[in-house]
Amino acid sequence: MSPTVRTLARTVHIGASAGWLGAVITYLVVAAATLIGADPQQVRGGYQVMAMLADAVLLPLAVASLVTGLICSLGTAWGLLRHYWVLFKLVLNLVATVVLVLYTRSIEYAATVAAQPSWSEADRAVLQDPTHLVHATAALVVLLAALVLAVYKPRGLTAYGHRRVLRSRAASSMSA
Repeated sequence: MSPTVRTLARTVHIGASAGWLGAVITYLVVAAATLIGADPQQVRGGYQVMAMLADAVLLPLAVASLVTGLICSLGTAWGLLRHYWVLFKLVLNLVATVVLVLYTRSIEYAATVAAQPSWSEADRAVLQDPTHLVHATAALVVLLAALVLAVYKPRGLTAYGHRRVLRSRAASSMSA
């Protein structure tokens, strides 16, 4: 991968990841305000905003972060499977994205319930479920963990990475 393409991929990855983190924080604030809201209009609006954030912001940024992260890892010396921190970031990103994709159905259902003109007791239970806060908080923790891994890059080669280093050293000593 050329240095220009590598820099572009890394820039898009950082932007998508930072945007995803910001969108999760925004979602968390809206979910908290919606959960404690007493005004039915506020609750309706909150769930509509949460559904919009999930579909139009969170999902695209999660997928962009995952795809650009794969591109960056495959196009750099870090590799995808050579270092534990890269592998852990991939797993965190993949799990968070899959959970988000599956969880959007729940968000959309709650938004549909909230949009109804009147609510039954079962509807109120759906609208007062703190699951949205729990998922958003968990997503925040996962994304912060990925951020820490990206910044600190803890040492540690995977078995595959260790074999690659040994092969590289052997090839270097043979050519010298």
